[in-house]
Formats: sequence, structure tokens, C-alpha cells
Amino acid sequence: MVEEPKELIPSLPPLPEPDPSTPAAKPERRSLVREYFESAVVTVIMALFGMTFIIQAVKVPTGSMENNILIGDHFLVNKFIFGSTNSWLDRLLPVRSVRRGDVIVFKYPEDPQTNYVKRVIGLPGETVEIRGTQVYINSQELPEHRVFVKSPAYDSDDSSLQIISEDASSASATYMVYWEHGEDDSWLRSSFHHGRYGVNEPYAVPENSYFVMGDNRDDSQDSRYWGSVPRENIVGRALIVYWSYDEKAAQYNSQNLLLDLIRYTRWRRTGKLIR
Repeated sequence: MVEEPKELIPSLPPLPEPDPSTPAAKPERRSLVREYFESAVVTVIMALFGMTFIIQAVKVPTGSMENNILIGDHFLVNKFIFGSTNSWLDRLLPVRSVRRGDVIVFKYPEDPQTNYVKRVIGLPGETVEIRGTQVYINSQELPEHRVFVKSPAYDSDDSSLQIISEDASSASATYMVYWEHGEDDSWLRSSFHHGRYGVNEPYAVPENSYFVMGDNRDDSQDSRYWGSVPRENIVGRALIVYWSYDEKAAQYNSQNLLLDLIRYTRWRRTGKLIR
């Protein structure tokens, strides 16, 4: 005789049928808002992480690097290539030392809140000498990236010239422009050589420092004025132009914002690698 197995788990009662008169539950708006908030927080954190350690966007306000970098260029800076993050990323990302010819972004030694962009000319321990328009490194002439500036007064890099008044009512001229001189520049005149800025005597670049110059040498405030750039001031290497806008043309021929953006964007410079 075989006993029938006892039911160990009692059967559950059937689920009640939904009442059609009961309205469907509304999705909680709170969960949706929280999802958007979390996404925004993650995006901000990733952006801050990238700007701190990897990439930074900068804008060029002067013509000291023409014609390689133009006024109105917006470009990205590779911040990790020189291994200057001082973090664990230095062991993961491809890094190298600063080389001659690199176009770098750095904190201006006399005002660390201001970023400059120049080309590396002299490396630590080298001797730099400028004779006329030629640069010599350890007595060897260096091929130049410089350009001839059409009008230094048109776009002077950090010029001390200050316009203090205009009077268009004068019959003898279209504009009467007055200016005042800045600080005593006798020290600067002593560094001129044959009408050009010059380092008349060999200059030894200190250790962990770099001698930098603008490609537009006749219109550039650089190491000829304030000395070399310490290694710790270097932010990174100029990488690629992501947008270029002719602000001066837009200023004199402005119509409306949208048309100006289309008309005065230098489309051919978008994606240009900076070399």
C-alpha cells in the first residue's frame, strides 16, 4: 500500500481581478527627476575630471603666434602629455618630455592667473643668443617659424599704449588720438639689436626651465622680456583648433549673432592640428 504524498506547500489563493474603475498608478515624477539629477552630476564630474587632468579649452586673444595660431582660434590643450598631473594618471597615460618646437600653454611667470601660448625655443641647460632676426642655440642657427608682421600697431601683444581721449571734431585729422607712456622702458631699449628685439649676449636657460618665443617675433611678449618658463608653469601642449572665429571682422560688419557665427567662422581651420 502506497501513501499519497502530503502537500507540503498549501496552494495560494488566486489573485484578485483588477477593478477597472480604479485609475492606473501614475509614474513617480520624483524618480525621473532624480535620474536626470544623477546624470547631470556624473556629467559635471567627468567634465571637471577631464579639464583638470586631460584636456582644456582655451581661446587666443592676440596675434603673437600668427600665422600658426590666429586671433579668435579656440583650441584644445593636451594636459597629460608632459606628465604634469602629479597623480596616478602619469603611470597610465602616454607622456614624454618637453621638446624644442612644441607649442605650449603655460602660466605667465609674472601672473600665474594668465595663460600664454608660445613655442619652445631653448631647453634646460642650453645657451640662447639672438643676432638680429636669427636665433642661435649653442651657437647653432635655429630654423625659424617666425612671420613678418604687417602692422605691429594693429594688434600689439600686451602693448602698453593707452588711448585716453578722441576728438573727431578737429578739421586737421579724422581722429585725434592721445596716448601716455607706461613705465620707464630704458631697460628694454638696451635689449634692442639692429632695430629688433635681441639677446645680445648668450643666455643660459636655467635647469627645469624653457626659453619660449612667439612665431610672430616682432609682436610677441616672450622670454626675451621676462625670462624663461619654469617647468611647473607648463599647462600642456596645444593640440587642435576646434573653432576659429574672426572677431574683428564681425565687430566692424556685424548683422546679427546667427549670421555672424556662420559668416565669420573660419571653417577651414576647424580640426587643424597645431604644429
